[in-house]
Amino acid sequence: MIKLTHRLATAADVPDITELMRISILENMKSFLSSAELEAAQETMGIDWTLIEDETYFVVETVKHSQQQLVGCGGWGKRKTLYGGDHTAGRDDSYSNPAVDAARIRAMYTHPSWTRCGVGSFLLELGEAAARDAGFNTIELGSTIPGEPLYLARGYKEVNRETHIAANGATNVVIKMVKDL
Repeated sequence: MIKLTHRLATAADVPDITELMRISILENMKSFLSSAELEAAQETMGIDWTLIEDETYFVVETVKHSQQQLVGCGGWGKRKTLYGGDHTAGRDDSYSNPAVDAARIRAMYTHPSWTRCGVGSFLLELGEAAARDAGFNTIELGSTIPGEPLYLARGYKEVNRETHIAANGATNVVIKMVKDL
């Protein structure tokens, strides 16, 4: 049986998280997106320091061959930004009001060797529980095409789809999804 553990991400984790994001994007998305679309997706994906600073970002680990191994990362946001890294245009880093705004599931990545092992569901449970504990009644996310099946299976409903044109001319689809907590 695989035992997954979690903890809050710290600044010291950023190099490992960055590498996990890179390999996750390249490997986990390649059967869904063209090379140009993968490149386009990277324009909005990446580290968001506010999640680490707000202590709302988790790393998921397991022990393999007596060594701790990073197998996933993700979290929830109490700010209005729906998706993206520090470099993503159009961010709104103001805080959400739990009485009227939704929390956000953010920056979910799973190591390619650990897909379909419960990492994504575990991260969703952690984020949803923390958002609920913070007083939020609703949670939203901006899904990629590859992430959509997981979120649908976990009770999220599509609100809309936005297609962005990247610098390379390729499309980048973001699916806004919502769930009551």
